Amino acid sequence: MSGDEKMMTNQEDKVEIEAEVSEQAEKKDIPYLPIGSVVLLKEGKKRVMVYGRKMKSRDDNKEYDYIGCLYPEGYLSSDDVILFDHNQIQLVYFIGFQDLEEIVYRTNKL
Repeated sequence: MSGDEKMMTNQEDKVEIEAEVSEQAEKKDIPYLPIGSVVLLKEGKKRVMVYGRKMKSRDDNKEYDYIGCLYPEGYLSSDDVILFDHNQIQLVYFIGFQDLEEIVYRTNKL
């Protein structure tokens, strides 16, 4: 298989995986998106990148599904973090990297 064919196969696999995960997340079969996912929150104007899951707020000790930062700016300070739940997501722009280790972790730990 040539380099171009391998790259094409990898791209096709990635698109297929992203479509499947997006569909499962919408059905709530997969409650957590992978780290690096980029979403738009309901009523939001800027996209948010997920960089953590199952985070507790220091203010009220409430557990949220995700912690994120503005995209593309990234984490700038602890004052700029965004805690949110899955049901607050309006649109998923990008599903973060996932491999077998991520899937096993998400299945067993989250």
